[in-house]
Amino acid sequence: MRKLIFFFLLASAFSAFGQNKVLFDASQGETAANADWIPDADLFNLCFNPNATTGCGNEANPQQTPTPAQSGITATTGESYWKGALSAFAVDCVKKGYSVSTLPYNGQITFNNTANAQDLSLYKVFVVCEPNIRFATAEKTAIINWVYAGGSLLMIGNHNGSDRNSDGWDAPAIWNDLLTNNSVANNPFGISFDLTNFSQTTTNIITTANPISAGPQGTVTQFQYSSGTSMTLSPTANSTVRGVVYKTGSTQGNYNAMVAYAKYGSGRVVAIGDSSPIDDGTGDTNDNLYNGYSAAVSGNHRKLLINSLLWLQGVTNKGEVQPTEMAVTTPHAVAVTLYPNPTNGDILLNAAPGAQLTGLVV
Repeated sequence: MRKLIFFFLLASAFSAFGQNKVLFDASQGETAANADWIPDADLFNLCFNPNATTGCGNEANPQQTPTPAQSGITATTGESYWKGALSAFAVDCVKKGYSVSTLPYNGQITFNNTANAQDLSLYKVFVVCEPNIRFATAEKTAIINWVYAGGSLLMIGNHNGSDRNSDGWDAPAIWNDLLTNNSVANNPFGISFDLTNFSQTTTNIITTANPISAGPQGTVTQFQYSSGTSMTLSPTANSTVRGVVYKTGSTQGNYNAMVAYAKYGSGRVVAIGDSSPIDDGTGDTNDNLYNGYSAAVSGNHRKLLINSLLWLQGVTNKGEVQPTEMAVTTPHAVAVTLYPNPTNGDILLNAAPGAQLTGLVV
């Protein structure tokens, strides 16, 4: 029997997205005015007019790597290890085995840009808490395509009118702009932020068969908004979207959701309509911060946020990891032995889907 040897580049090998890496965003005005939605900052020299500029103010200016080093965090480390209103959540991320870093005020949101050392392809989870600067067209494309390819987005909003840098855009409008004014898909996650402002503590929570409110960290029984907005869900746009927490007295359906989650392609999204549940009450001393993360509603916010983190990382209620992988872009050569089909003479090749053939040796 005649044997043919094919040499080809196998570009369909699979590798997990930046597993165990969490990126916190600070490029969209997250430290403007009375906000400090970052894990840590050592410099306080930003002002926003409306974009960030150094040397003209005292707002937090986080660097890429929080200090002290996260390698020093142990099971008993407190949130004061870092200085940021999200330091408690970030320290908890490290305790769960994940590494954290920050995209600074002048960082770029890209996907599959090898020139960017903080490209989204290097991370599994992207935390964006109350953006105050509208995403650029290319940034919106990058975020949505990254989620579809296997990234996970924690998108946190705030109430209508929460424009901290006075550019005419606040978090609900910015999220809606990303979801409905992009070059990829209209309402890809099936979530839109309502333009409302309300405060309440609710027990209207779905706690069965739910990884967000009944996940590995525990069952969530209360949730509190301190000026936030609700969300409207569209199963027509995304059949996987589910509400988790609802306004008091609301039907657990497509309206008045306070927390929701969805899958999109190979990726995952969790949406929260208020920044106060993740605020740990510390950080920039120039801001008025409140401990909603661990002190409010008997620690239920911490349960929900860590459940969200674990689900976004691919962990199920049983602690198992779901495969959410993307094709790597670095090819490698392998040899495949081919034989003629004795029935019709055709060449048989049992190759992986997506293999790119580059040469033939007989």
